[in-house]
Amino acid sequence: MAFAVVGAPSNTLAVKHSNYNNHVGLRKTGFFCQPSALPCKSVPTWKRQLIRAVAKNTTLRTETVRSIEECEAAVVSGNPPPAPPVPAKPRPPPGTPSVLPLPLSRRPRRNRKSATLRRAFQETTISPANFILPLFIHEGEEDTPIGAMPGCCRLGWRRGLIEEVYKARDVGVNSVVLFPKIPDALKSATGEEAYNENGLVPRAIRLLKDKYPDLVIYTDVALDPYSSDGHDGIVREDGVIMNDETVHQLCKQAVAQARAGADVVSPSDMMDGRVAAIRLALDREGFQDVSILSYTAKYASAFYGPFREALDSNPRFGDKNTYQMNPANYREALLEVVTDEEEGADMLMVKPAMPYLDVIRLLRDSSSLPIAAYQVSGEYSMIKAAASAGMLDEKKAILESLICIKRAGADVILTYSALQAARYLCADGK
Repeated sequence: MAFAVVGAPSNTLAVKHSNYNNHVGLRKTGFFCQPSALPCKSVPTWKRQLIRAVAKNTTLRTETVRSIEECEAAVVSGNPPPAPPVPAKPRPPPGTPSVLPLPLSRRPRRNRKSATLRRAFQETTISPANFILPLFIHEGEEDTPIGAMPGCCRLGWRRGLIEEVYKARDVGVNSVVLFPKIPDALKSATGEEAYNENGLVPRAIRLLKDKYPDLVIYTDVALDPYSSDGHDGIVREDGVIMNDETVHQLCKQAVAQARAGADVVSPSDMMDGRVAAIRLALDREGFQDVSILSYTAKYASAFYGPFREALDSNPRFGDKNTYQMNPANYREALLEVVTDEEEGADMLMVKPAMPYLDVIRLLRDSSSLPIAAYQVSGEYSMIKAAASAGMLDEKKAILESLICIKRAGADVILTYSALQAARYLCADGK
């Protein structure tokens, strides 16, 4: 025979009669016990717990602990222990028509009927490891908010950058891509500052690698932040973007970034032949392990506006239609895929992401290389603007947009929401 506290968890401590009568100092009356004296400090914890329970008028009951054989015998003899009754079938609201069940052999909703089943059968998942965080940097000491991109700043390369990367790593985002705001005085028609080994980007890379050696650093290879014309390449006097001469500059830029410690160089310029030329230049300088993420299908999109404000890199004249892809084109992306693969790209990118989910899927189905997608500044700012106006649930919209990009076929996503999304995922335990 043993005593157990009524209503307590099943693992609540029970005591035998002998211990109860001889050592606790309680008076037993039938099935109820009352304290007669408080124990001294030498009384074991289990006894003090029992005294406190009784002092609160908690009812105690006596239970017989039966053996497995006794329990099984009771069931065999037709005396199973009581269990909750069969739950009542939920009633429909008044006015619901009475109909015969449809003769369906398949009801897909069965696999969606509970949160546990939905999680079990979820086909696409995202994690902070899938995110690459774009970071804007400048020469200043203070972080400067970007008006068109709420929540984003131009970061001071010595302090703000380090702090932002620390916050990203804290929630599992360990990949970043750097975009510099170059002083106007350093811009030129041929973009020489792009390969200055003591320039803003190489200095920032060295600083980050010194602080966070295992951080994966992507860099942007293009001339527009360094060009006085605001174009991705050298502009001839008649307005033509010079392809081969630009590629020559890009090779020197990529080598300078690799020498500083970049893990992945990312040519975003859309010049013909630049992947092969950059691969050759890196290999000649001993950087065989530096990867190339090619902007394979970069469209001449209206969604880049906030980014160009962030870097003050709008074209001084004209547009970028002669080197970036026509938004109306789909098959053309296949040509770019084949070319980049043949030239030695390690990863392929689609930019923008959400308006081009079909192109992401095209690349995924056409190549065995990892696929990246860039959720660009316009996509980011649209969600922010709608959320601030109360039109969208910001958390749900951010996570849904990212899961859609991943579902379309992206392995990694460049997104300004990386830090925010990673915090959501960590809070949700994903």
